[in-house]
Amino acid sequence: MQRERIEEIVKSHLADVLEMDVSEIDSGSSMGDLGASSLDIVEVISLTMREMKVKVPRSKLNDLENLDQLVDLLHSVSNGAPVS
Repeated sequence: MQRERIEEIVKSHLADVLEMDVSEIDSGSSMGDLGASSLDIVEVISLTMREMKVKVPRSKLNDLENLDQLVDLLHSVSNGAPVS
C-alpha cells in the first residue's frame, strides 16, 4: 500500500474519532498534541490496522512520537517488512 494512502487512512480515522476536519491534522504532530486521549489513540490505531488488515506489536507503537512515524511503521508492515 502506498504511504500517501496510509496517511489518508490514519488521518481519516483520527478526524472521525476527534470530530475534527482532516485538514486540521498535521502529520508532524502527535495524536496527544491534537487532543486525543489514550483511548482515542488506541481506537485510531485499531481502526487503521483493521482497515489495512495488518498487525503491529504494541511494543513498536509505544516508541512513536508523531503521525509521520506511525504512517512509516504501517507502511513498512504493509509492504512485508518484518516487525519484531
